[in-house]
Amino acid sequence: MSAAPDSQINYEDAVQYWSSVPATVDGVLGGFGETTQVPKVDVAGSNGFVRRLGPILKVALGQTKYGLDIGAGIGRVTRDFLSNICDKVDLVEPVSSFVEQAHRELAPLKAEGKVGEIYPVGMQDFTPEKGKYWLIWCQWCLGHLGDDALVEFLKRCIEGLQPGGTIVVKENNTLVEDDFDETDSSVTRTDESLRAIFEKAGLRLIMNSLQRGMPKQLFPVRMYALKPVSK
Repeated sequence: MSAAPDSQINYEDAVQYWSSVPATVDGVLGGFGETTQVPKVDVAGSNGFVRRLGPILKVALGQTKYGLDIGAGIGRVTRDFLSNICDKVDLVEPVSSFVEQAHRELAPLKAEGKVGEIYPVGMQDFTPEKGKYWLIWCQWCLGHLGDDALVEFLKRCIEGLQPGGTIVVKENNTLVEDDFDETDSSVTRTDESLRAIFEKAGLRLIMNSLQRGMPKQLFPVRMYALKPVSK
């Protein structure tokens, strides 16, 4: 019997792989950089999803729209998307070359007070500050955590939410079964697998949507808006 896909994940192998990739949009998007439609289509899809969420993304009285960009890479999602909908954004990224580039890319936004901390750690070692974040955005990164580690990470994220805060997950889906990729030591999960993990973590699904316009050779990309069951 073959090992479960998520049991094959190795954090060190993943960081080693991504450290070998250029700290560019083309590098972090696996060759689908700014000469392709992917970056613009991605941001347009995220903006559309947030617009449809509307009043679900409420801000509690006295709180600010503080965002958290998980697996932030070189800061593309913060620069092109999150900084436009949040008052301020923190980032989490373990690859040192990406962190260095993110500091450069985001320097103008930092000067404007739109970017806060860039935490140079992996998700498995990160605990958000309790009650800080209006929106926690996890995109193309959760496949680097095994199922149990992902459940625990999401539980920590719940504690990091403001009252009424939201977690959004944007990930590829496989169609039949979870798939381990030894190249970057990650797992692409089915829609059903992700939903089961969200439920175990204590999250309820508010809305989900398929990303449109991606190249047909890529796995489908789905966005999930999640709220804590008990908050």
